[in-house]
Amino acid sequence: MQDILVYQAQTYQTMIPGKKKTIQEDVEQFYTKLNRIRRNRGYSFEHVLVQKLNGYNPWRARRLGGSSANLPDIIAVNNKESIFLSIEAKSGTADSLYVPSDQIQRCFQIRDMFRVYKTAHVVLAFKFMQKRRIREEGKTVYIHRKLQEYYKIADKYSRMKELPVIKCTYDGSTYEIRNSETRKCNLKNYIMPF
Repeated sequence: MQDILVYQAQTYQTMIPGKKKTIQEDVEQFYTKLNRIRRNRGYSFEHVLVQKLNGYNPWRARRLGGSSANLPDIIAVNNKESIFLSIEAKSGTADSLYVPSDQIQRCFQIRDMFRVYKTAHVVLAFKFMQKRRIREEGKTVYIHRKLQEYYKIADKYSRMKELPVIKCTYDGSTYEIRNSETRKCNLKNYIMPF
């Protein structure tokens, strides 16, 4: 009988590390899935923007690959009216969306390469999804809301050496964040052709 109890105790002890590994694997799989959802949401918004722009003659747009390629998300041109757009797109379920300063800088670098265009803008595109994500009692809950899209011109930052992080809220207000300080920046709206 004692041998059986010792065997059961040994078996139980070997099972515990296995359960920890399984839990860790589950957490890793969850975060991998969550990151994939976020990436797909961003890709989807970029893809739809490109389709909308390409649907309006004489506009032409291409998705460039964004952060991984060290390029803006989208470039768009209207050769008839000599307009160039370097676009950084953000979408999400939160009440605020952010564009990091390095991503804004990339947009200016590409825009400045195309000086032949009479009009060239850096546009920050924000899409607030119909589901609003909130945390209640340690759980994530989604509430239905109206889908909102904003297109903001960030050209006023082109001559600055140190760019801020830009924050856009669900109501379309824009803020710049520098050294943990937030202040309103009132970026102008860009009227898209669609």
